[in-house]
Amino acid sequence: MTIDEIKNVILEIIQDIDDEADFTNLNPSGPLRDQLDLDSMDFLDIVMELRKRYQIQIPEADYPELATLDSCVSYLMPRLKAA
Repeated sequence: MTIDEIKNVILEIIQDIDDEADFTNLNPSGPLRDQLDLDSMDFLDIVMELRKRYQIQIPEADYPELATLDSCVSYLMPRLKAA
């Protein structure tokens, strides 16, 4: 997958979880939870959806790697190469 495809997947998953999410002023290097008012359950839903769609395991210790859109891309890029 390309960088843009991974970004789109993350944003699509967030949109599915929170249909009122506004990505207009989203800073890709800023914390997603703060910018989109995501709580811990929303975050877990994102992780579970990634696991379901792409059969990737994301250990709890790696959750901080998914804090921003940019860090999500960096973390997921090597894991989604074949997707």
